Amino acid sequence: MEKELLQIKNLRVEFKTDNGIQKAVDDISFSLKKGEILGIVGESGSGKSVTSLAIMQLISCPPGKIASGEIIYNINEDAQLDLLKQNEKQMREWRGNEIAMIFQEPMTSLNPVMKCGKQVMEAILLHQNINKKEAKAKTIHLFNEVLLPKPEEIFNRYPYELSGGQKQRVMIAMAISCNPSLLIADEPTTALDVTVQKTILELLKSLQQKYGMSIIFITHDLGVVAEIADNVAVMYKGKIVEQGDANAIFKHPQHPYTQGLLACRPKLDVRLAFLPTVNDFMNPTHFKSIEITSTERANNQNIIYSQNPILQVKNITVDFPTKKSWMGKVTENFRAVNNISFEVYEGETLGLVGESGCGKTTLGRSILRLIEASSGQIIYKGKVLSLLKTVEMRAFRQKLQIIFQDPYSSLNPRISIGSAILEPMKVHNILDSDKARKNRVIELLERVNMSENQFNRYPHEFSGGQRQRICIARALALNPELIICDESVSALDVSVQAQVLNLLNELKLDFKFTYVFISHDLSVVKFMSDRMIVMKNGEIVEMGEADSIYRHPSSAYTRKLIEAIPGC
Repeated sequence: MEKELLQIKNLRVEFKTDNGIQKAVDDISFSLKKGEILGIVGESGSGKSVTSLAIMQLISCPPGKIASGEIIYNINEDAQLDLLKQNEKQMREWRGNEIAMIFQEPMTSLNPVMKCGKQVMEAILLHQNINKKEAKAKTIHLFNEVLLPKPEEIFNRYPYELSGGQKQRVMIAMAISCNPSLLIADEPTTALDVTVQKTILELLKSLQQKYGMSIIFITHDLGVVAEIADNVAVMYKGKIVEQGDANAIFKHPQHPYTQGLLACRPKLDVRLAFLPTVNDFMNPTHFKSIEITSTERANNQNIIYSQNPILQVKNITVDFPTKKSWMGKVTENFRAVNNISFEVYEGETLGLVGESGCGKTTLGRSILRLIEASSGQIIYKGKVLSLLKTVEMRAFRQKLQIIFQDPYSSLNPRISIGSAILEPMKVHNILDSDKARKNRVIELLERVNMSENQFNRYPHEFSGGQRQRICIARALALNPELIICDESVSALDVSVQAQVLNLLNELKLDFKFTYVFISHDLSVVKFMSDRMIVMKNGEIVEMGEADSIYRHPSSAYTRKLIEAIPGC
């Protein structure tokens, strides 16, 4: 029997807020064996990340405080220590050396003005008695180990020059650089493509087996845990509500919260009208599963496709200049979208799926002329949008709206959310007075399950899911006809994602919207879409009815996307 590496006993972490003391972690206990992968699962705010920060002694005080408990780390068979009794100087010796951490967002964890190789070298030089030449050689070796392409080139690149998956690999290289016994991975695959996510999971598993590390893997997605973890602890409101063997919990969850987390992901074998949410399982009397039959779906699609299309995309190509001459003339281009054509029908949801860099976001933005196409035509209800002047296009955008991936960066942090929704109404002269507009904003907030008393609050006061609802309300304010949803649920918890997807479907029925729904997650696109387009390298590799593509994919690339869905 493997010896325990880490024991957490009755840990309690509190934060001082305007509303009093909040218990972020409430008297939890668990242990981690040597060589074990433990998954900690829960929604944002459940206390899982705070638990990991407590282990690393990175809780900011104030406002946070470890109120009680023990974190026992077994150095070897004869020696152990309580990490909570170590001072900052002592903890600095353990961090990175014995206990390492991969943070959720690699872009904010990496220094944007320092080359990637130098950042990893810095960690090596801090903890190991070697010179710079040896540290550089070890860094390039680590980049090879984490399967980064052209390690010598990436050594000299800045973080902004790498993709999300590549940045996460740099963080993994940094974390394993000193051969830690314990690796804490805090949401390391959130917002990554499903295919990149799968390769990162496989990479962590192989590194864990090679070096015999123990891993605490934190995520909100039980499907992801099923792919990597030996055991799992499910956290809800600061408490562990269920723990045990990962496969057993994945197949036979006992607690309603665990059942809710599993049910939130779109099902692939049946098509539901609405996704269940965690609240439906915590209050089971309120939810009734409604399945859409293939006959109902076919009848609805017959009505949609009996009309003329409202949007026609004809031979759209988008090039970005990559090299210019000394006189400023473009000498080289990168082709992001290559000669794409398709149609969208009124009342339809057209899914656009593919990995990061496939051109789907560029295509979505070129439809709205937020990015100008190099060639081709966008025709909306008979009007060629590429021929409209800037003033005409600005007025036309009232009918065509977009919901961006990151709601925080698409909201002005200095403007209250009520003003952010009211502002575009004013620009487009919707309603006669600010009083009438304010009343309309309040109606829209209530429609997206928010309240009037939140009108004067600012974006930072809301969760990610709430901010996305605000962006949806802002898009609704202009009474649009077609909405482009650009990765609008990719960074959300699975439970919040289910709520937002349900909301989008409700609004589509109520307001007769047409959607172009962009995502890297094929399971989400399948749930939302009537038809689906699969993109790769700026081109369409497959297009057709969503369920048919899932059941009988014609391209190897689509099959790869399906196989990468967590829990499949």
